[in-house]
Amino acid sequence: MHSKKQTPEKYYVGIDVGSASVRAALVDGFGTVIAHAEQPIQIWEPQAEHYEQSSADIWAACCSVTKKVVSGVDASHIRGVGFDATCSLVVVDKQFQPLAVNCEGQNYRNVIMWMDHRAVSQVERINATQHRVLSYVGGVMSVEMQPPKLLWIKENLQESCWEKAGHFFDLPDFLSWKATGVTARSLCTVVCKWTYTSDKGWDDSFWKMIGLEDLVEDKYEKIGNRILSPGESVGKGLTPEAAKDLGLPEGIAVAASLIDAHAGGLGVIGADVKGHNLPCENQPITSRVAMICGTSSCHMGVSETPIFVPGVWGPYFSAMVPGLWLNEGGQSATGKLLGTRHILETMQAAGHHINTLFLCGGLSKNPLFVQMHADITGKPVVLSKEVEAVLVGAAILGACASGDFASIQEAMAKMGKVGRVVQPNHEHKRFYDKKYEVFLKLVEHQREYRSIMDSF
Repeated sequence: MHSKKQTPEKYYVGIDVGSASVRAALVDGFGTVIAHAEQPIQIWEPQAEHYEQSSADIWAACCSVTKKVVSGVDASHIRGVGFDATCSLVVVDKQFQPLAVNCEGQNYRNVIMWMDHRAVSQVERINATQHRVLSYVGGVMSVEMQPPKLLWIKENLQESCWEKAGHFFDLPDFLSWKATGVTARSLCTVVCKWTYTSDKGWDDSFWKMIGLEDLVEDKYEKIGNRILSPGESVGKGLTPEAAKDLGLPEGIAVAASLIDAHAGGLGVIGADVKGHNLPCENQPITSRVAMICGTSSCHMGVSETPIFVPGVWGPYFSAMVPGLWLNEGGQSATGKLLGTRHILETMQAAGHHINTLFLCGGLSKNPLFVQMHADITGKPVVLSKEVEAVLVGAAILGACASGDFASIQEAMAKMGKVGRVVQPNHEHKRFYDKKYEVFLKLVEHQREYRSIMDSF
C-alpha cells in the first residue's frame, strides 16, 4: 500500500512554565508528543511565605527547552506556539526591564509566585469590601490572586517598585509579550486572577475601593487594556529576536496564553470519545469535567450559561473554552478523593450536568487514585492518551492561532486523544457512600470550628 504522506507534517510547540521547571513539547496535528524537554527554574524564598522568581531565568529556560524539542524537524513545518504558565505576577518598568518585588532591591527577582502568601492582610481588606466582583470568585478572593499582591507592592514598595512599574503581567501574558512584543492579555488570566469580566471589562469602582485607583487613571495600561481570547493569534507572531532566542522561524503564530491548569483542561476535555461507550458521547462538552491532579487538584467544568457555585471560582466567560463559562473548584486540600465528589455535587446542585471525568496530571498515572475517583463519584474516568496533557493543551493553542483549525473546539477534538477508560466498581458503592457521609460531617464541623475562631 502506498503510505507516503501527501502533505508535509504540521507541528506545534507547547511551552509550559510550572512552579519549579519549564517544559516544552513538539506536538503533531493528531496530538502526539514527538519530542519533550524540561529544565529547572530558580525559586527564592527570602522570608516565610514569600516566593520569588526571575522572568529572565524563566525566559532563558523557555528558549533552551524549545531549541531542544525542535532540533530534529524541518523548522518550516512548525506552524504555531502556545504558552501556559502558573499565575505568578511579573513586574517590569516602563522600559520593560525587571523591577524588584522585594525589599533587597534585587531587580532580577521580579516575579511574585502564585503560591506566595505575603498579601494576607491585603486580601482580608479586599474581601471585607464585599464588592460585586467577588461573586465571580466564589464570594471570597484568594491571597494567590493578583489584586492583593498589587496592593502589597503599593503599600510596601511604593517608591522602589509601584511608582516605577510600567507593566504588571500575569506570567502567561508576559511570555506572549516576550514572544511577540505585544502587551495584549489573555481573557483566561485577567478574568480568573484579576477580576476582569468579559461583558463589563474592568470595574473602576473595585480598584478605587481597594486603594488602587492609580490603575484606573491610565486606562488600565499597566494591567492590560487589550484582551484576547485564549488561542487567538497575538500580533504578527514571533519577533525576529524571540525567534532567534527560541530557535524558531520568525513570524510563526503565537497564541494568547492560558494558566497551566486550564491548559491541562483544554488538553483533555474536548477529546473525541466515539466508540468508548461513554455517557458523554453525543452530549455537549458541558457534560464533562476536567480534573488536573498535580501539587493541588483543580476541577474544571464548562457551561453554556453562567452558573454561580458557592465556594467555587467562576463563572468565567471564555476563560478556557471560548464561548463557554468556566467553573473551577478544588484548589484547597479538602481530602482529594471525597473532595472531588463534594465539588461535583455542589456544581450539579447549582445547575451543572456532569456524567464523565477526564483526568490528567502527575497523580493520574497512579491506577489506584484513578479507580478510587471512579468508585467514589460513580462516574467513568477518561485518561488522556498523552500523559503530558498540559503540553498538548498549550500546543492546541498554537494550532488554533496558526489557522490550521477553525476553532479551539475543533483542535481539541483532533488533538486531545482518549487513552484508558476506567469504569466505577459498584461493589464499593455502599462503603464509599458511608465514607462520604462522614466526610460531609467533617466539612460541616470544620465550618463550625472556623466560625468559633473567626468570632474571637
